[in-house]
Amino acid sequence: MAGGLIALDEARDRLLALADPRPAISLPLVETTGLTLAEPLVSLRSQPAADLSAMDGYAVRGADLPGPWRVIGESAAGRPFAGAIGPGEAARISTGATVPAGADCVVVQEDVARDGERLTLTGDGPAAPGAHIRRAGHDFAHGALLAEAGAVIDARLIALAAMAGHGNLRVLPRPRIAILSTGDELVPPGEALPSPAHIPASNGVMLASLLSALPCDLAVPPLLPDDRATIAAALDAHRQADVIVTTGGASVGDHDLIQPALADCGGTVDFWRIAMRPGKPVMVGRLGEAIVLGLPGNPVSAYVTATLLLLPLVRRMLGYPSLAPIISQAIAGETFPANGLRQDFVRARWQDGRLVRLGNQDSGALLALHQADALVVRPISASAAEPGDPVDYIALRQGS
Repeated sequence: MAGGLIALDEARDRLLALADPRPAISLPLVETTGLTLAEPLVSLRSQPAADLSAMDGYAVRGADLPGPWRVIGESAAGRPFAGAIGPGEAARISTGATVPAGADCVVVQEDVARDGERLTLTGDGPAAPGAHIRRAGHDFAHGALLAEAGAVIDARLIALAAMAGHGNLRVLPRPRIAILSTGDELVPPGEALPSPAHIPASNGVMLASLLSALPCDLAVPPLLPDDRATIAAALDAHRQADVIVTTGGASVGDHDLIQPALADCGGTVDFWRIAMRPGKPVMVGRLGEAIVLGLPGNPVSAYVTATLLLLPLVRRMLGYPSLAPIISQAIAGETFPANGLRQDFVRARWQDGRLVRLGNQDSGALLALHQADALVVRPISASAAEPGDPVDYIALRQGS
């Protein structure tokens, strides 16, 4: 593209292509939420393993209806009746208990009256043999395929795996991500600023928050000054990470030191500068096996580029089926001007069911970013979108 800029779609494709497959690991069920199955989930047992009662009542033979019966024992969950039910006999049974041998239906307790060991029918009783019984294997059988490889593990899948006899699952591991914030002007959040030339560091905590919605192992080391040797040492210290994210210093100005520091510790640059606004000075490279993603220092630019590049990269490493943000369509509530040679992501809010621009589109305007409901996507060289025209957008809030 003009000026050596790379289109966003190409940049994302090139970034995702760097995400080499990682070896699967085995983890206990309680540690797998949000990860993906590395192999199909196959049942190690049938569920239920035996015929179970679906109700509290009495196990009887259907041939003996409508009774009466003699109660000869009890079957409770985890403590089955050891004998068998013969003609005219019944066993007290609890929900989830094994149906005794010889019985083929359950009379619910609301339909019977018991006097000592004598049991009589007072209601309608079961409609047919097999009533109120969960047959062995009715949920799934031993050896059944329960979920395909690549399924995202949630509470339901964990419960299913546990019931199927699994205590561990083979999964794709959590990506290890290091977030390095650079800049002499930065001060840790909450600390006193030495001078008006300093600002609180917001990018590290913002990116950590963005990534908290995904299962990953985060390292957020102390802030780095604009010193080439210090930055190179920090990069080298985190070369075992899957992704090293830097903010600030990714361009080629006198104080933009990420690229030379990366070269100093043996890293390479794959590409930099993307045809997008905000967020042009993005750099992508490698340091050993680690992917290095250099994001802009301006916080809005860092947020937008992380949304469009970092999150899809982490989703790819996790094996998620959906990578890029979801693009929806809405109606413009005001004019969105014609666009130039960079894809624009306009901070916008809902007004009367339509999207309107927020007044402050500066790449450092965090209040406007907080107030935004969506990023309106304006393609390269797009003509103006007038009120009532459709516009594409990426939602920034649930339900928007």
